[in-house]
Amino acid sequence: MNTKAATPGTVPAAGTAAPARTASPLLWVPTGYFTMALAYVMLTSVTAIMFKNLGMDNGKAAEYASYLILAYTIKPLFAPFVEMYRTKKFFVLCAQLTIGVGFGLVALAMSLPGYMAIMIALFIVLSFIGATQDIASDGVYVTALDTRTQSLYCGIQSLSWNIGPIVASGGMVYLSGWLHTNVFGHDPKVFGEAWIDSWRIVFFIVAAITIVMAVWHVRTMPEGSKAENAPTSVGQALHILWDSFVTFFQKRDVWLMVGFAFLFRLSIGLLEKIGPFFMVDPVAKGGLGLSNELLGIVYGTYGLVAVLVGSLLGGFFVARRGLKPTLFLLCCAVNIPNVTFLLMAMYQPTNLVAISAGVAIEKFFYGFGSVGFMIYLMQQLAPGKYSTTHYAFGTGLMGLCMMVTGAVSGHLQQWLGYVDYFWFVMAATIPSFLVTWFAPFHHKEG
Repeated sequence: MNTKAATPGTVPAAGTAAPARTASPLLWVPTGYFTMALAYVMLTSVTAIMFKNLGMDNGKAAEYASYLILAYTIKPLFAPFVEMYRTKKFFVLCAQLTIGVGFGLVALAMSLPGYMAIMIALFIVLSFIGATQDIASDGVYVTALDTRTQSLYCGIQSLSWNIGPIVASGGMVYLSGWLHTNVFGHDPKVFGEAWIDSWRIVFFIVAAITIVMAVWHVRTMPEGSKAENAPTSVGQALHILWDSFVTFFQKRDVWLMVGFAFLFRLSIGLLEKIGPFFMVDPVAKGGLGLSNELLGIVYGTYGLVAVLVGSLLGGFFVARRGLKPTLFLLCCAVNIPNVTFLLMAMYQPTNLVAISAGVAIEKFFYGFGSVGFMIYLMQQLAPGKYSTTHYAFGTGLMGLCMMVTGAVSGHLQQWLGYVDYFWFVMAATIPSFLVTWFAPFHHKEG
């Protein structure tokens, strides 16, 4: 999510003067960040649901989708090279056009023998292109807008990014189920290759949206200037990257901060892929037996709106009380409400209101507490010579946690069953409490 909480990102650098007058930021900031989020969520979250629909077991579906987070996790390693060539807008447009064509190829590949291996290969390539889009889009925002305008549009940027998950995890998942049942006449409770028909259309639609956004940005997006001290050669880029690593690990109490960045969302990483699987798995297998349409509404719409509301209120809460006295409380907000999934697994409610309430409660408090995580990285981990890069290292560690936990989560769930697995998720909150309790504060709050 964005604070930017759901994907690794960068901190807007202050003090960069805006270039010559260009189109209003309202014409490209919302669409730019929406397009970033749409690609990210389709690749790292929606693919897991698609794999599940196509008949893949929980272990492999969660594992394969989680590996697609890798490119977003390591993007600080290739971010300096984006600074060296052409303009940031050039990279944004190339990335968006390539992603659009790539999703179209995914849809076409579903008609081929051995389509699954081809799709996964395309998804891996697209994840690296999507990470490049993120780097370049953030770069345009940072260098094309002055400090005051960056602050003015920060809320719009965040809101626009969060619309992406609602469209992808909500709208596209709903559409896949609706097409599967009402257009193609298939049984929604049977997983297998019959789901190809509806998912092919979904990927064609996402491809079209992304290409339309690229065409729109040709006219509206500014070029973006080079960042101060941008590398001019590969050797210089490698030197800057190495120096940023060295100075990162020279920070006082850096390992405590590394532990915080990696472990704060440990239980969320274990829950992220399994939550939707639990919703759609049959009651006989311990799930709730929801259709894709209901999953899109409950998990992808109500849940994500709850995250948005929670994030806004969490931001106000931290602004009024300060981060240091509230960080542990925010950690409790992230972790304790996971118990709603344990309760749903134990009692398997059939009432849609009860299911929606359980999801919304967990997601609201997740959004509320996650604000503290991002602010801690900005105010305590990032400050120094390479503040933007060090912030990206912190979010990269968070992404690494989500990738590792996601990759093993499906296999653990199959081994334990849903009830015991959600007990395990609750036990996994303990490391988060420990790293938060001992998280160091060496900088004054902004």
